[in-house]
Amino acid sequence: MCIERENVDGQKILLIDDEPALLKMLGMRLEASGYCVITAQDGQEGLEKARSENPDLIILDVLMPKMDGYEVCRLLKFDKGFKSIPVILLTAKTQDLDRSTGKEVGADDYVTKPFNSPDLIAKVKKLLND
Repeated sequence: MCIERENVDGQKILLIDDEPALLKMLGMRLEASGYCVITAQDGQEGLEKARSENPDLIILDVLMPKMDGYEVCRLLKFDKGFKSIPVILLTAKTQDLDRSTGKEVGADDYVTKPFNSPDLIAKVKKLLND
C-alpha cells in the first residue's frame, strides 16, 4: 500500500492503464526511482482513485474500458480541486489529432507507446519539480 511505502517527499504517482504488464513494469521502475505508486485498471477506477488519493502526478492511458483517458483528464483538469495535478498521457495513439486532443483536455505531456522508461521518468521528475 502506498501509505506504508511513502517516500520522504511523499510524492505519489497514480498509474492508470488497462494493461497489467505495463502497470507492473512501470510501477516497479517508478518505485525504484523513489515514488509511491498507486494503480488503476480502467478510467472510472482511475478517476475515483485520483479523487480519493490526491496523487502528485498521474500517468494515464487513453484507450481504456469504462471511461477513456481523455475524459478522465478533462474531468480532473476542469475541476479546481484537481487541476494542478500534472497529467502525462501515455498512449499508443500517435496522430497529431490525438496529441491536440490531449492538449485540449489539459494534459501536461503526451508520450507514445512504445516508450523509453528513463525518458518517461525524466518527464515525471521535471513535472514534479517545476
